[in-house]
Amino acid sequence: MSRERELKEIAGDLRRYYEFQKDMGVKRVFRESKETAGDRIERKYPGPEEAVTAKKPILKEDSVPMSREDVINVPEQMGMFDSSAKIMPLEEIKKELFARMSSRLFEGSRQIVFGEGNPKARLVFVGEAPGRDEDLQGRPFVGRAGQLLNKIIEAMGLKREDVYISNIVKSRPPDNRTPTPEEMAEWEPFLFQELRSINPEVVVCLGNTASQSILKTKASLGSLRGKFHRYGKFKVMVTYHPAALLRNPNFKKPLWEDMQVVMKELGISRPGD
Repeated sequence: MSRERELKEIAGDLRRYYEFQKDMGVKRVFRESKETAGDRIERKYPGPEEAVTAKKPILKEDSVPMSREDVINVPEQMGMFDSSAKIMPLEEIKKELFARMSSRLFEGSRQIVFGEGNPKARLVFVGEAPGRDEDLQGRPFVGRAGQLLNKIIEAMGLKREDVYISNIVKSRPPDNRTPTPEEMAEWEPFLFQELRSINPEVVVCLGNTASQSILKTKASLGSLRGKFHRYGKFKVMVTYHPAALLRNPNFKKPLWEDMQVVMKELGISRPGD
């Protein structure tokens, strides 16, 4: 490989890395000081995952994450439907969604992708929006990220049919872009009705878009994760989207730590424990 081509590949890798960091809510990048022997830690993942070595981040004063005591408590969001006190069955919510939003599908999307799973689930996972595979099949989380979510659920000692899986936005945005706040505001009332109908104990927000929509905050994912917040009476755990793990395996350990907190809250034991 020529030196010029090698440099172009390195530059491309750096660009993709910084774009990913921006997507994850990182606004600044600080130069790391000279590494010492204690600056490298061995991160071991549960199950068959290989150990990954990572450097400890150096934080400036203005980048100190939210403390564990800084939790968010959001009242239940209502007002779109005629009777805000009414608890609607999922099939009724789905019919209402199709009636109101079928004309608002994003350009290029094929269909609305409603949530699926146990209508009385104790645990609900909420993502951002359908991707290409979801748009083709009409089901949430069936692509590569969905397959990884299935493995996470199974590692928790559960099956996909035990939980409920949905998205904030239920139509695939063009080029899989992030939905705008205005677009999310149009779709999210249907998710809030889904949550009212299911009445789960814990809601897991997968990624920034879900967490910022449900918790009505612009705080970074890193500052939100690791502790329970509240949406109405539901406990909310924020963690990484499975798609982020596909791009950066270092997120597997913190995600699994978040799931262990959820498992403890629900009284779930891993198989073989």
